[in-house]
Amino acid sequence: MRIVDLHCDTLFKSVTKNLPLDDCSHEVQLDFSPDSHKLQCYAIWLPDDYSGDRAEQTVFTAAKRLETECQRLHIQLLKQNDSVKAAFEANTNCAFLTVENGSALNGRLENVRRFAALGVRMMTLTWNAHNAIGDGADVQDGEGLTAFGKQVLREMEREKMIIDISHASEKLFYDVAEHTSLPFVASHSNAYAVTPHRRNLRDEQINLLIQRGGLIGLNFHNAFLNDNPAGASVTDILRHAEHFLSLGAEDALCFGSDFDGGILPADFQNSRVYSMLYELFLQHHYKESLIQKVFFGNALKFFENFDNPRRMM
Repeated sequence: MRIVDLHCDTLFKSVTKNLPLDDCSHEVQLDFSPDSHKLQCYAIWLPDDYSGDRAEQTVFTAAKRLETECQRLHIQLLKQNDSVKAAFEANTNCAFLTVENGSALNGRLENVRRFAALGVRMMTLTWNAHNAIGDGADVQDGEGLTAFGKQVLREMEREKMIIDISHASEKLFYDVAEHTSLPFVASHSNAYAVTPHRRNLRDEQINLLIQRGGLIGLNFHNAFLNDNPAGASVTDILRHAEHFLSLGAEDALCFGSDFDGGILPADFQNSRVYSMLYELFLQHHYKESLIQKVFFGNALKFFENFDNPRRMM
């Protein structure tokens, strides 16, 4: 099976609990079979209560851990100028390092460049609270993007680091759209019209992401999938997918599972759910060409071409 997953918290779990990436307790289960091709974006999450210095240092610790683990497991760790598509086709497992929460910058603009040099390909601007860049999803009537945040966006685009607005407040989302020229992503966010949670995207936001050539990663956390989290199931993932597709997200939709960071529905336990999902899409009469776009094609095309949006059209 071929899969690109824009977001998991397995690396944070690996760092904080001193666990190898192939530990059986992880929800991200590595597959080394010859017919498997997977690109996993490993986010290092920085909780809102991490101090600036602690958050910054955690990124460097996580980068070293991911590099060591990828070498041990023969996973290709992709860096800034690598051909994503070629690496994906040539390897059973590939990895990207990403950052979840721009508090990791510790208020230092030069850390954008330093993180890019480490191999960080994407950064979620906030978690749920306010940070030096702007407001997270829990902030109401905030300022949106700060002056420092505008500098960060310019520097991220200069360094070809993808801007991720999952966890952003609505005002921050629209401020990002106003102050950027390259496409941006919602790496792990679902549809508000299906499940009205503050972390999910409203239709206007979805339309804007589509128009800008961005990506939207389906999130598997139960409270983002269903108003009744205890009743969430794999079919809710399909419900959100269908809503996104009804708005024209055929070339924007992918996965951002939130494995090892969220609470999964009761009917699956780990990343082996992708086989079930593939069959579920087929059973609902989706063409395999569209399924393949969602499972890997859209994300691969984005990673390969995001700094030249004309090539994405």
